[in-house]
Amino acid sequence: MAATKRTKPPVEAADEEGDELVITPLGAGQEIGRSCILLEFKGRKVMLDFGIHPGLHGRNALPFVDLVDLETIDLLLISHFHLDHCGALPHLLERTNFRGRCFMTHPTKAIYRWLLADFIRVRNVAADDKDVLFTETDLENSMNKIETLDFHQEKEINGIKFKCYHAGHVLGAAMIMIEIAGVKVLYTGDFSRQEDRHLMSAEIPPERPDVLICESTYGTIIHEERDAREARFTGVVTNILARGGRCLIPVFALGRAQELLLILDEYWACHPELHEIPIYYASSLAKKCISVYQTFVNAMNAKIKEEIKRRNPFVFQHISYLKGIDHFDDVGPCVIMASPGMLQSGLSRELFEMWCTDTRNGVVIAGYCVEGTLAREILSEPTDIIAMNGQKLPLKCSVEHISFSAHTDYKQTSGFIRALKPPHIVLVHGEQHEMSRLKTELLREYQDDPETNIQIYDPRNTQSVKMTFRGEKMAKILGTLATKKPAHDDHVSGILVKRGFKYHIMAPEDLTTYTGLSLSTISQRVAIPCATPAPAVMSSLFQLAGDLQDVRDGPRAGVRVFGVINVFFEGGMVILEWNSSPIHDVFADAIAALILHITAENIGFNVAKVPPRLNIDDEHVARCTRQTLTEAFGSNSVNQETKETIVLTINGEECTVNLRTMDVKCENEKVNQIVTGIVTKLKASMMPIDLVPRAEEVVEK
Repeated sequence: MAATKRTKPPVEAADEEGDELVITPLGAGQEIGRSCILLEFKGRKVMLDFGIHPGLHGRNALPFVDLVDLETIDLLLISHFHLDHCGALPHLLERTNFRGRCFMTHPTKAIYRWLLADFIRVRNVAADDKDVLFTETDLENSMNKIETLDFHQEKEINGIKFKCYHAGHVLGAAMIMIEIAGVKVLYTGDFSRQEDRHLMSAEIPPERPDVLICESTYGTIIHEERDAREARFTGVVTNILARGGRCLIPVFALGRAQELLLILDEYWACHPELHEIPIYYASSLAKKCISVYQTFVNAMNAKIKEEIKRRNPFVFQHISYLKGIDHFDDVGPCVIMASPGMLQSGLSRELFEMWCTDTRNGVVIAGYCVEGTLAREILSEPTDIIAMNGQKLPLKCSVEHISFSAHTDYKQTSGFIRALKPPHIVLVHGEQHEMSRLKTELLREYQDDPETNIQIYDPRNTQSVKMTFRGEKMAKILGTLATKKPAHDDHVSGILVKRGFKYHIMAPEDLTTYTGLSLSTISQRVAIPCATPAPAVMSSLFQLAGDLQDVRDGPRAGVRVFGVINVFFEGGMVILEWNSSPIHDVFADAIAALILHITAENIGFNVAKVPPRLNIDDEHVARCTRQTLTEAFGSNSVNQETKETIVLTINGEECTVNLRTMDVKCENEKVNQIVTGIVTKLKASMMPIDLVPRAEEVVEK
C-alpha cells in the first residue's frame, strides 16, 4: 500500500500441485527498512515481517502490499520487535482485509506493545491526518490477533510447518524455518553470530534448508573486535566529558540500548572519578522496557542467567531514568541515551538540536543508520543541518560512529552459510551496493568448491525469485489395509485422504480412527405422480432391470430394483427410496425417467400382448461360447475339447470352461476373471428377458 504504484503485478501463486516456489520482497529488497517478504508455494502464501521504512512517512513507509490480495495470505510470521520489521503490523491487522494468522515469540509480543505505543505518540504528533497509519485503538485491537510461540516449538497451519530458532540481535529475535510440502525455507530476519553481554549468538539449525533468505545489512564489512570496540566507545565518551561537553547516544528504546547500558554501568563502577557525572536513559519506555528484560532473562545468554542468581544486572547502579526533556536539568557534562536511534524525531532529535552547535558536545552513533535519516546525514559531516522547525543549524559538535549493531558481518554470514550449505540463497535487508558486493564475494568464495553449488539472488522490491522443487508423491496405507503387505502389481482399493501435503489410503471404516472424519449415509426419497396401474409399472421395471425383489417397510409393500432402489405405490404416487451414492443415484435417475415416460405415454398393461417366452437351445449357447473363446485367444490355445468342456492354455495357464454351467476353473486369478467375464456376458446377451411369468405374478398380486 505504498504510494508509489507498480504497473507490473506479482506472479500469481502456484496451485497446490505446482512445483514453483516464488519469493517476492515487498520491502527490504535492495534497501533497509519496511521488511516484508512474500513466500508462495503449493497454493500457500506466507508473509515474513511487516515493517515500516524509518526514512519515509505515511503510506510511503509501508511495504508494497498494494500488489497482493492480502485476503489470500495464510500466515504472517514476525521475526523481532524492531519497527522496520513490525512497525506497520497494526495497520495490516486492523485496516486491511488480511485474514490470516499472525505469530511472534513471547518477548517480541511483550515489547511490541510498548514500542509501537511510543511510535504512535512520537510520530502521530507531527503527522497530518492522512499520514496516520494507525491509532492506539488499532494497536490495542491488534494484540488480540497476535499469537505466540516458543523457540523450537513446531506449529502447523494449513499444511505450513514453522519453527523458531534464536537469532541473537535483540531479545526475542527469531530465525524462522518454514516447511511446505517437504521444501524448507529459513528466514534469518536480523541475526548475529556473536554473543554479547546479554544475548546468545544465533543458532545454526540442525536441519539444512533448501532456501536461505538472509539479511545482507553489512555486506562484506567485518566488524571490529568486541573488546576493542567497547574500549573505543568508552574512550570517546570520556573524552567528550573531559572537555566539559554533553554526550548524546541516539538508540532505539530496546535492543542495543541495554547492551550499552551494561557497558557504561560497568565502566562507571570501575572509575570512581566519573561517579559525579550522570548517565541518563531517556525514554518514556525506559522502566517498562527494563521490566520486560528482567522478565525474559531465560531468553538471554548463560552469563546473564548465572549473574541473575547473585544480582539483577538490569538494576543499574549508575544509570538514571529520564522520562522526557521536561524532567531534564541541563547544568553540565552528562551522558544521555535517547530514542529514536536515527534522530528522525522525538527526544534524541530535540537534544541533538539543542547541543549540535557547541564544539564541546559530541554524538556517538552506535547502530546502523538507514539512508534518508538525519543520523545517516551527519555521518558525512555536513557544515549545517535543518532543524524540525525548518531552521538551519551549524553542526559543530563531534560525530563518532562506533557500531554496536547486532547484525552479522561478512565473516559471520559466510560461516553461517558454510555450516548450512543451502542450494539457494535470497539476499534481503541490504542496500543495493552492499548486497551486490556480498553476492559477488560469496560466489567467489564457492566458485572453486566442486562439492558446493549455490545459487544466489539479490532481488529488488516486487521482483520475484522463482525456483522449482519437484518431489515424488507417495501415499501411505493405513489401518486394516496395512495388515497385509501388498505384493508387486497388487491393486489397493480404499479412500485417498490428503492432509496438508501428505497422502494416505485407508478403508472407509478407518476414516473415523485416522482422520476424525465420520461416515454418513444420505437417504433420498422421490415421489412421482403416476396414474398408470402398479402392474404396468412393475412390468416396465422388470424389462429395465431384470429380477425384482419383494420388500416390505412396515405396512408398505413394494419391490427392490437393481438390488438398491426401493419402489412403493401409495395413493397415485410412485415412491423411490435409496441410500445415495454415485451409482445408486444413476439407477434412481433411470427408474424415475422410466416412470415419467410411462405416465406421459399413459402406457397400460395387457398380458396377452406380452410376447411368448423364447426357448434357447443349450447346444447353441455352447457352440457360440466355444467359437467366442477360440476367436478371443486363438485356435492354438485350445488343448482339449468335449461336448461339455473346453480346455484352453492362456499365457501358460490352463483354464477349463464348462459349456453347460459356464463355470470357469483356473489357478491364475487374473486369467480366471478374464474368461469368466467373457462367458458370463456372452450368456447374458443370448438369454431373453423373461416377461410372462413375472407379469402373471404381478397380476395375481
